[in-house]
Amino acid sequence: MSNAIHLHYEVSSEDFTRAGEASGSVKKRLKSLGFNGDVIRRVAIAMYEAEINMVIHAEGGYCDVDIYPDRIEVLLADKGPGIPDVDKAMQEGFSTAPDNVRTLGFGAGMGLPNIKKYTDSMRIDTTIGEGTKLYLTVNVPQ
Repeated sequence: MSNAIHLHYEVSSEDFTRAGEASGSVKKRLKSLGFNGDVIRRVAIAMYEAEINMVIHAEGGYCDVDIYPDRIEVLLADKGPGIPDVDKAMQEGFSTAPDNVRTLGFGAGMGLPNIKKYTDSMRIDTTIGEGTKLYLTVNVPQ
């Protein structure tokens, strides 16, 4: 695996039945490539949380994953409203999810904090009215 493996996924808005397909697919791919369980788990959790955020808050988007021997890099980009206060959004329990989403068991305000917890680096680029890009890296222990 000398060159990066590039994967691309589309994420639909408001489609909870398909939410998690990208993270599930990446999990299977990493497993087939022989990555250790901890790396696979961390990537899958971070991606799933980000996918759910895209389904809840955005009008769809995409996820690009680049798999290197020493790291997994993930870009999730949406066409949502943007995040007005990133510091507040990073606080555990803070949520702007509507009640109908909460009744489905989502929107507890743990998405971004969990993404940060399970990645080695996380960067948020957000523009109000245009969308958000989330850059994630999970390092592979050598």
